[in-house]
Amino acid sequence: MPRAIVLFAHGSRDSLWRRPVEAVATRVRELDPAVVVCCAYLELMQPDLPTAVRDLVAAGVDQVGVVPMFLGVGRHAREDLPMLMAALARDYPKLKFHTQPSIGENPRVIALLAEIALSKSA
Repeated sequence: MPRAIVLFAHGSRDSLWRRPVEAVATRVRELDPAVVVCCAYLELMQPDLPTAVRDLVAAGVDQVGVVPMFLGVGRHAREDLPMLMAALARDYPKLKFHTQPSIGENPRVIALLAEIALSKSA
């Protein structure tokens, strides 16, 4: 069965806000077409995480990796996401979940952001 990745982001009232998250999803698809990838949002946008997982289960996936697209490790990453993941694990006991650390904790992301900050052109 296929595996899935959910890019989990905060969300915004501004519909353009989702473009970078969706661009990451597009790039994941380019890098590995066998992986099912989707975006989900904590608030203000759809789908939310439970809806995204429900749709993935309906599509036949048996494992879901959740990538928190948060630069900071605030309350959403420390409290909200673990509660959501616990509820999903109860709702889908046969589904294997893996939650990565927030992207802002990844040394490669930190290094790339530093390189961008030091660059003279955008």
